[in-house]
Amino acid sequence: MYSRRDFSKLGLTLAGAFAGFKAASSYVRPSQADSASKTFEVTKTEDEWKKVLTPEQFRVLRKQGTERPGSSPLDANEAPGTYICAGCALALYSSETKFHSGTGWPSFWQPLENAVATSEDSSYLMTRTEVHCRRCGGHLGHVFEDGPKPTGLRYCMNGVALKFIPKRAA
Repeated sequence: MYSRRDFSKLGLTLAGAFAGFKAASSYVRPSQADSASKTFEVTKTEDEWKKVLTPEQFRVLRKQGTERPGSSPLDANEAPGTYICAGCALALYSSETKFHSGTGWPSFWQPLENAVATSEDSSYLMTRTEVHCRRCGGHLGHVFEDGPKPTGLRYCMNGVALKFIPKRAA
C-alpha cells in the first residue's frame, strides 16, 4: 500500500525531472549561438524569416526544432528529383541518395557537394552532429553513423526543412 508520503515523494521527483528537462530543452546550443553569429550568404532578420517561412519551418530551421516523426510526406517520397533547403532553395540532396531508414524522417546517405555544414550539438544531455544549410545556416537535422553503404552515414532530415523539386521528364 502506498502512503501520502510516497505520492508526495513521487510528485516532487517528477516535478524536479520536468524542471530539469525544461531547462535542458531551453538551453541555447553552442551550434545555435554559433549560427547566430556567423555570416551566411543568405541572411535575414528574425522577422524577415517569419514572413517567408511557415511557423513550423521557422521553428525547425531557425530555432533548431524537430518535427514529429512520420509527419512529413517527404519521408515516403520515392520520385526522382532534388531536395532543396526550404529557407534559401539551395540544392541539398539527390533522390538517388535517399533511403528508407524507418525513423520517420527523410534520410540520405550523402548530401550534394558543398551543400551542408555540420556542428556539434550537445542538447538534451547527448552529443550529436547537427546538419545545417551552408548557405543560410538553417537547421536541417542530424547525421549518424548507422547508415547504408557506401558512406555508412544517415543524414536524418526534418522534412519541413526541405522542399522537393521533381526531375523533369526528358
